[in-house]
Amino acid sequence: MGTEKRTWRDRGTMPRGMVRTGVAVILLAVAATAFVSTANGDSRVDQAVRNGWSPYEIGLWGDLPYSTAQETVGVPNLIADLNAQRLAFTVHDGDLKQGSGSPCDEALYDRSLEYFNALKAPAIFTPGDNDWTDCDRPSNGGYPSLGRLDYERQAFFSTPNSLGQRQLPQDVQMEPLCLGVGGFVPCVENRRWSLRGVTYATLNIQGSCNNLCDTDPDPAEYAARNAAVIQWMREAFVDAEDRGSAAVMLISQANPGWDMSDPTRAPVRDPRTLAQPAGPDGFQEFLLALREEVVRFRKPVAYVHGDSHYFRVDKPFQDGLGRRLENFTRVETFGNNPANGNNDVQWVKATVDARTREVFSYEAQIVPGNRTAVPAP
Repeated sequence: MGTEKRTWRDRGTMPRGMVRTGVAVILLAVAATAFVSTANGDSRVDQAVRNGWSPYEIGLWGDLPYSTAQETVGVPNLIADLNAQRLAFTVHDGDLKQGSGSPCDEALYDRSLEYFNALKAPAIFTPGDNDWTDCDRPSNGGYPSLGRLDYERQAFFSTPNSLGQRQLPQDVQMEPLCLGVGGFVPCVENRRWSLRGVTYATLNIQGSCNNLCDTDPDPAEYAARNAAVIQWMREAFVDAEDRGSAAVMLISQANPGWDMSDPTRAPVRDPRTLAQPAGPDGFQEFLLALREEVVRFRKPVAYVHGDSHYFRVDKPFQDGLGRRLENFTRVETFGNNPANGNNDVQWVKATVDARTREVFSYEAQIVPGNRTAVPAP
């Protein structure tokens, strides 16, 4: 591929208003082809070793805290557990509080910033509906949603670096494609970075129909942000291909629903057309674009989200013929169960090894101080 970056025209898939953007960051020396299959198709030339792509671990969490007990005991225990590990970085996939009955005041964001900056490893965050789209609910103080998102952009995303005691430089979506209170603004919450053969990106995708339902839905805000998110997601795959990355991991808040199997926790949709049977659908356009990229990329793709508060690692994504996309894995992080106190204040450790065929492996991390049903031995 040489040193010249490929464009959307090279791929024949230019989305609306596509311009290559971002703040330059981590430069890794990569070969044009990350792996070359041997004759039997099972092994790969260990380009990863030559590139110094040694394994590392990351921490994934979200939908926390949701109560005073979680704020004062559960999350501090979780942060201490994260800090006891040697993690390359951590990611909180959104929702800094419960959805109703808790104010979206400045104290919320100040407290959350303290949590993130208490983490020794670089701390990445992507917004959740409870901390901006749902803030217009009367029980949350009736704050205008866009005003709260503007505040988050300033509080958490004012620099091209991550949060945390060690900071990680990141690419930032700097085009003014998203809406704020005063008009179009950069989508600074959408971030991208690469580490040892893997490309990562955060995407501002929200529960509550992605701001198309609930209190004061905002179709104009949704349309602008959705187009920007799709563009940023596609750019992540272009960047991964240009770098010769072995895998891609995407992180967002919403569980968009993938098929007809989980009506209690996510929107149901036809797995072939990715259409919902009824109601506003804030996710189909994104899912169709994501499916194109997953199939085209061929190598492992992990999609990390929260929203439905149920830890799982599975493969729910299908192609237009109903065939499972073998290279795609959904990872849902732990989240609050209001009846159980600190019982679900846990996190997920992902081991990342670009030298392996599947690249990612996952292990639930049960924080000893947060064990409830079965106390720590």
